[in-house]
Amino acid sequence: MILTGAGQIGMAIARRMGYGMKIIVGDKKQENAQTVAKTMNDAGFDVVPVEMDLSDRASIRRMIAEAQKYGAITMLVNAAGVSPSQAPIEAILKVDLYGTAVLLEEMGRVIAPGGVGVTISSQSGHRMKQLTPEEDEQLACTPAEELLALPLLQPENIRDTLHAYQLAKRCNEKRVMAESVKWGAKGARINSISPGIIVTPLAIDEFNGPRGEFYKNMFAKCPAGRPGTADEVANAAELLMSHKGDFITGADFLIDGGATASYFYGP
Repeated sequence: MILTGAGQIGMAIARRMGYGMKIIVGDKKQENAQTVAKTMNDAGFDVVPVEMDLSDRASIRRMIAEAQKYGAITMLVNAAGVSPSQAPIEAILKVDLYGTAVLLEEMGRVIAPGGVGVTISSQSGHRMKQLTPEEDEQLACTPAEELLALPLLQPENIRDTLHAYQLAKRCNEKRVMAESVKWGAKGARINSISPGIIVTPLAIDEFNGPRGEFYKNMFAKCPAGRPGTADEVANAAELLMSHKGDFITGADFLIDGGATASYFYGP
């Protein structure tokens, strides 16, 4: 298994699905990868930490090469990304949009027959107004190295970091759809999960940040009336990555306690 992003959601999914496997965990900060590796190894897993920059194709290839030392790669959990409250527009597009596209592209070349992957998107991708069919197709199918040159991703067309994040997450969903066709030719599957507010150390920082009241109000007014947990995201990942999900590929699962439904159709 390759796990990108040493956060709570990725670790919850890896713990659910990665027993008995060699797990390579990659993060831009080596110490973060080492922390997750120690936590999981202390619980009986077999985890190797590596430094990995999602915005750098060469770095992604090095991580894949490290994983291949241990055998065929059968699982991908992509939980790497940056927050609209903690990163500038350029970084969000380079990491969350371009980087995810590159990772799915590179993994599609090496994923073993019968392999499966999930990438963590966000409810934000569902909140932005619909794009044109042409723009959706561009996000889905443009070669990764040309993505950031698309007209809709130019600075004059992006309002702020939240808008950049929404575009990145919409792109994630469309890339998963397009890549699922290529993965399918190898007998492999790939899906995305779009979580809402999930309690993690990053989310707690958000709650205490400038947009904290916005987030607290969002989950207080959603049908579930609370934020979610990383293990609840792992519940969905378990379905998607197990044989129970063999007929599910190219799909996106929205897991937000109804927050998006409330956003569009609530009081």
